[in-house]
Amino acid sequence: MRNTRRIRRMSRNRVKIGKMNLTSLMDVFTILVFFLLVNSGSVEIMEAPKTVVLPESNVEAKPRETVVIFISPDEVLVQGQSVIAVADILENDSLTVQPVSERLGELGQSVLGPSTALVAESQEVTILADRSVPFDVIRKVMSTCTESGYENVSLAVVQKSATLATAR
Repeated sequence: MRNTRRIRRMSRNRVKIGKMNLTSLMDVFTILVFFLLVNSGSVEIMEAPKTVVLPESNVEAKPRETVVIFISPDEVLVQGQSVIAVADILENDSLTVQPVSERLGELGQSVLGPSTALVAESQEVTILADRSVPFDVIRKVMSTCTESGYENVSLAVVQKSATLATAR
C-alpha cells in the first residue's frame, strides 16, 4: 500500500487515547467522600433510661430532635427533670397534668443555644413511656402537651429487626 498524502494526514489527526486525565475524577470522588462523612454523623439514637422499657414497633423514619418526656412506672421526667409521680396522675381526675404543663412552659422560655432554640421552636414532643404504664397516664400527658402548644406528639418505641417483623 502506498503512503499517500491523504493517509499520512489522517494518521496525524487521529486521536490517541493513551493517557487519561484523572484530576477531575479525583475531585468528584473527594467531594463524594466529604459529603458522605458529613451526612453519616447525623444519626440520632435516643437512649431510654434503664427504668423505662419501650414497646417494639416497625419504625422507618429517623427521630428528630425534640422535647423528651420520660414516663417510668414511678415518675414523669420532662427533659431529664422529675416533675410528678405517676400515682399522682392516676389519682387526679383532670385531663391535664399541671406540673408537666409548667415545665413545658419553662422550656419555651429558657433557650440557651442554637440546639435548644431548635428544640423549643419545633413544638414537637417525644414521649418515652414504659410499657407497664397505664394508657390513661400517657393520654393525660399527651393532652397536656397539646394544650401547652406542642401539637406534634410522638411515642418512642424500640425498632424490631426486619426478620422478626416479617415473621409476625
